Amino acid sequence: MARFIFVTGGVVSSLGKGLASASLASLLQHHGYKVRIRKLDPYLNVDPGTMSPYQHGEVYVTDDGAETDLDLGHYERFTGVTSKKSDNITSGKVYQKIISKERKGEYLGATVQVIPHVTNEIKEFVSKDLNDEDFVICEIGGTIGDIESLPFIEAIRQFHNDNGHENSLFMHVTLVPYIASSGELKTKPTQHSVKELRSLGIQPNILLCRADREIPEDERRKIGLFCNVKGDCVIPAINANSIYEVPVNFFNEGLDKRVLEYFRLESKKEIDLKMWSQVSKRILEPEGSIEIGIVGKYTGLADAYKSLNEALSHGGIFNNVRVKLNWIESEELNGSNLENKLNNCHGILVPGGFGERGAEGKIAAIKYARENKIPYFGICFGMQLAVIEMARNILGIKEANSSEFADCKESIVGLMTEWSNVDNTTEKRTKESDLGGTMRLGAYEAKLKNNSKVREIYDTELISERHRHRYEVNNNYATLFESNGVHFSGYSPDGLLPEIVELKDHPWFIGVQFHPELKSKPFDPHPLFKSFIGAAKNKT
Repeated sequence: MARFIFVTGGVVSSLGKGLASASLASLLQHHGYKVRIRKLDPYLNVDPGTMSPYQHGEVYVTDDGAETDLDLGHYERFTGVTSKKSDNITSGKVYQKIISKERKGEYLGATVQVIPHVTNEIKEFVSKDLNDEDFVICEIGGTIGDIESLPFIEAIRQFHNDNGHENSLFMHVTLVPYIASSGELKTKPTQHSVKELRSLGIQPNILLCRADREIPEDERRKIGLFCNVKGDCVIPAINANSIYEVPVNFFNEGLDKRVLEYFRLESKKEIDLKMWSQVSKRILEPEGSIEIGIVGKYTGLADAYKSLNEALSHGGIFNNVRVKLNWIESEELNGSNLENKLNNCHGILVPGGFGERGAEGKIAAIKYARENKIPYFGICFGMQLAVIEMARNILGIKEANSSEFADCKESIVGLMTEWSNVDNTTEKRTKESDLGGTMRLGAYEAKLKNNSKVREIYDTELISERHRHRYEVNNNYATLFESNGVHFSGYSPDGLLPEIVELKDHPWFIGVQFHPELKSKPFDPHPLFKSFIGAAKNKT
């Protein structure tokens, strides 16, 4: 029977509930238990697919084609458990489903209300699509006190009563700030956050207290006393030098032990966290360093490229180098400052994105990398722009462009109008179609050509990678490209869609239509990132 752990947050947002959930899940795996992690988001968007990265960070895509919260990336990287559509829900999805049922008359004339209809849908989500998991960790988005999250808090309160208190646990993440003027850590914000949570019918069993320094024992006892939590269940969550230190830190503070004690369970095997220690050591004590220039348009918010940051770090772990990220705003790039901004980069990467804004700056950076033999990695939009750049400057098609930007004579990149989804349904769209959920989403296979660089990197002919795009490279130009040294080395299995482009006369120049960063893990770095960072290391 599955045990459920509900993770809530208080005081302020961005305290690291997702990282805490992923770290706890990893520790429980080390104890020999099977885990699953889920995210319940209170916002009214159906999913984050149409949200600005500045609003919500990156969109994490699952194998089965869901656009989800970035915390699911943490879950996969820390546990290796592949997330599904059924692991992320939003208020928008809940209400969409309820309104659909109501319109079909499925409520048999009943008045549709938050309780029980909304809360029942949430409870059903929490417990559905499970497969012999020992633990299901459910992170509730937002901050206690938010109006949007009230139905979710009520739902998990009911779930706790419905399934027996011995089968579910509440863990609350709070902030213990340090006030420099008085030289004190303040526990009052945590006390008020727990008071708010208790007023909603939930008594936390474990408190994770975020702080930038050690929390003295007497302060922890004080928190436990005022919050009605056992003293040894007030767990410090001190700022770490690397996110990959967090599981070891929680182990040292006894978080996993407290959880197992609550459920009256024993460890199934001797726990060994050497792999986490080794990863942290590689990050904090590398043999050298390299600089990667990331040319994008959401560079003001690191969470906009969260999986990419981590995948580059994983490549650095494998090559035992520190990867310094040089964030370059593509709109600011022009002929006069190109050399100054890119000249110290050992590698240049253009990530995924949408829209014309900043595209010409990215194309200029790609041209610079190609002509100066700097390792270049183009991901999704970065591949499309690389193809446009080479069409203009190698093939001489000066008007080469993407139909995403405007109607153009030479549409090197064009809108897909019909394709098969990963669930075997057919998607048809036009420029007037809804934006949300109408892209090529999820894991698709690609065949790699013999004697290509990517075939050597992957060491296999057939690969599966996750996609998130609605435009594709126009295959009608493939023969012309090939005759000029531009090699399409990966195609969809039917041979119609170019998936990978590479240059034959360049040390490392690869563009991919998919998002390899979504499948990279600290213990299993993605092959492309291992190779890219290795090539950049050779430039030092």
